[in-house]
Amino acid sequence: MSNRLTYLIAGILLTVMFISAFTSYLGDSTTMDELAHIPAGYSYLSQKDFRINPEHPPLVKDLAALPLLRLNLDFPSKDGGYWQGINEQWWLGYEFLYNSGNDINPILLWARLPMLFLLIILGLFIFFWTKELGGNAAALLVLTIFSFCPTFLAHGRLVTTDVAAALGVVMSSYFWLKFLKNPSKKNIILTGLIWGIAMLFKFSLILLVPFFAVITVIAVFLKYKGLKEKILGLIKYVSYALLVAIIVVAVIWPVYQFHILNYPVERQISDTETLLVSSPFPAFKNICIWMSGNPVFRPLAHYLLGLLMATQRTAAGNTVYFMGMISATGWWYYFPTVYLLKVPLAFHILTIIALLWLAYMIKKPFWRNPFARINFWLRNHFAEFSMMVFILIYWTTSLIGSLNIGVRHVLPTFPFIYILVSLGIAGFLRTVKKQRKITVALIGILLTWHIASSLITWPAYLSYFNEIGGGSDNGYRYAVDSNYDWGQDLKRLKNWTDEKGIDKIYVDYFGGSDTRYYLGEKFVGWQGTKKPEELPKGSYLAISATFLQGGRGNPASGFDDPTGYYAWLDQYKPITRIGKSIFVYYIE
Repeated sequence: MSNRLTYLIAGILLTVMFISAFTSYLGDSTTMDELAHIPAGYSYLSQKDFRINPEHPPLVKDLAALPLLRLNLDFPSKDGGYWQGINEQWWLGYEFLYNSGNDINPILLWARLPMLFLLIILGLFIFFWTKELGGNAAALLVLTIFSFCPTFLAHGRLVTTDVAAALGVVMSSYFWLKFLKNPSKKNIILTGLIWGIAMLFKFSLILLVPFFAVITVIAVFLKYKGLKEKILGLIKYVSYALLVAIIVVAVIWPVYQFHILNYPVERQISDTETLLVSSPFPAFKNICIWMSGNPVFRPLAHYLLGLLMATQRTAAGNTVYFMGMISATGWWYYFPTVYLLKVPLAFHILTIIALLWLAYMIKKPFWRNPFARINFWLRNHFAEFSMMVFILIYWTTSLIGSLNIGVRHVLPTFPFIYILVSLGIAGFLRTVKKQRKITVALIGILLTWHIASSLITWPAYLSYFNEIGGGSDNGYRYAVDSNYDWGQDLKRLKNWTDEKGIDKIYVDYFGGSDTRYYLGEKFVGWQGTKKPEELPKGSYLAISATFLQGGRGNPASGFDDPTGYYAWLDQYKPITRIGKSIFVYYIE
């Protein structure tokens, strides 16, 4: 296939992705993390004060807030919780988006648009890197898989950090490998700049440090012969890596310095002390507090604060529903399960085909000349090997962590998984001799299935579950929160009540929107722990799937908060579903 045709198809795929994501978010209300991220970003640019949401780096929030500056929005006055409290991100979210006279619709429209451009840039990077590794066919294959991935379509249109983190991983890994191959001045500078930008996307990318360390050691041992040469080579690359690290810091420092220009030193110190009071890393906490009072190190102190907060939250966990159980400490098999259920089944089959082809290509028993064969493969496929290393490191840390609130947390590994599978499928198609037409047709059917499963999901990409999980209508039985219900359907609930002429509805809503803002006087607040007798006969009750399942699940071992309080609703059937995530009951 010619490059011209390849680029034309790639352009069509990314255009379809952009349109699908853009049109699907127009009907979505504010999701949970957007309630914090959008106002936080606006506060950074308008106030130059980084007291809100420090547990996430600023760059994604800045990009989302940039087009909002032209809207002349009202920011909460200085007598509110933003100025008096400590990290009052939820207060600021409701106040800025719903209680300050600002129109939420243009805010969501413009804040989400830069996220789509990050999504498309990620697609372009995946496409060109795969083209470099495996040619045009593999590049188009990976871009097709990416462009119709429900999880990327779901989170790539929201003001969150997960897709940006995936972009940061891909970009910084690509340039680090170029640096390892040729540690020229140009590659050292480019690697440092790109890695620095990546570290401003999401704190979980701190895992790039051990990842780069591992592949650097292996690359050096492959490149040099003899123990002395290997040691000297390693010293040389460690020296180069320190230069890269200096550039990374030189990228982070001015960005954070800009964001704390109007953040009083005394306030930064006191906020840091309070936010890290329960930190499991006392030595780092004390260093961070000391740095907060130093004019040179203040920006880096605030970066370290966010990193410690993110690490602390990952270790602490979050109350979550999963497969009929409620826990605050998580399950080791959570991420493998949600990956199995939320990734299109067609892609799972493609993965199996790629693995079988890989096993076939080994041919000889693995114990015959294993070191020579591994050495040969590594020298010719070091990029693919590096991708495997990152997947292993990232998934291992995710499995041992306690923060089980969505498959999006392993999204940074998706591009590498897609690239590896696409290279495998492309290699399989090149080597097939017998029944070639049938084989090509099979791959075509699987890709068509993958595309169709995405298209029929529009606009409810966030609630996508594959056929193993019973489809998008039944996925809430397995997992909720950002896997299914993040508050995206409240605007649709408002439209439904208007169409049906309902003048009063009880609502137990989970998400980032303000229920009264949309429903006005129709809204009556409800909590699942209330007694059902408190609901008058003839009432409408709308419940978000996250709260509904949280009130139906059984407590896991060690969980002692109230559970089972929505079991009484088993005697009712919902009269409708709003989008996928809000269940509406009529109480008789």
